[in-house]
Amino acid sequence: MATSIHTSQKSKVRKNKPKSIKIEEAVYLRNFEILILFNNNRMKVVDFAAAIKNYAIGDYASYANKTNFKKFNIENGNIVWGKNWDFIFPIEDVFNGRFH
Repeated sequence: MATSIHTSQKSKVRKNKPKSIKIEEAVYLRNFEILILFNNNRMKVVDFAAAIKNYAIGDYASYANKTNFKKFNIENGNIVWGKNWDFIFPIEDVFNGRFH
């Protein structure tokens, strides 16, 4: 017995849009490593040492201090430092653990 699906000309095939990656939770581990839970249920340890070395300079040099580095927040799916998001990385870089 054959089964077929018929659609009208007006119907559209809907594709699931990929979810935007967001951070759900994060826990400081050691040095510049943070355990991060993403909204796709992936959990990974992200080492920010290279990012700190490259970007925690000038006005952001205080975040190279581990005491200040530990004071991050999760806001709108991002990991941020400072009251006004003074220090932030693109979520794709955090997810992939690659900081240029």
